[in-house]
Amino acid sequence: MARIGLYPGTFDPITNGHLDIIRRAMMAVDHLVVGIGVHATKSPLLPLAIRQNFIESEARPMVEAAGGALSITTFSGLVVDAARDAGASVIVRGLRGATDFDYEAQMDGMNRVMNPDVETVYLMASNETRSISSTLVRQIASMGGDIAPFVPEAVAKEIIGRLK
Repeated sequence: MARIGLYPGTFDPITNGHLDIIRRAMMAVDHLVVGIGVHATKSPLLPLAIRQNFIESEARPMVEAAGGALSITTFSGLVVDAARDAGASVIVRGLRGATDFDYEAQMDGMNRVMNPDVETVYLMASNETRSISSTLVRQIASMGGDIAPFVPEAVAKEIIGRLK
């Protein structure tokens, strides 16, 4: 039986930190479902189709190199419902530090009550990616800063093109 994990996020944009978590998640699951959260009240910088394309082009090669499978889906409700819909028994979350842990611990407690059959697995960000967040990438780019160290090259070009 394949171990299916859900890695939820907005991926606006996908960063080197996200890719690091995806690569390392493949040590724990056979099939990773990247769930892109879409919310009517949020206005992402990158349209959904572009975020999906970047996940596909950047993550699929590393997942397949690890011998795993990758699916990409969207969800607008609860993460535990998205996990159930994906057939996932594991939710994969990346942690950058104590602030992330405090928030994620609360979410884990609530998720366990709503669906005790889904376990949350936390992966600590690598030293090289610990400081990266999509929000900071967007802020740096909007102020004309260099985002090349934080995102894949194609993602940087897309963001810079949109902000010109």
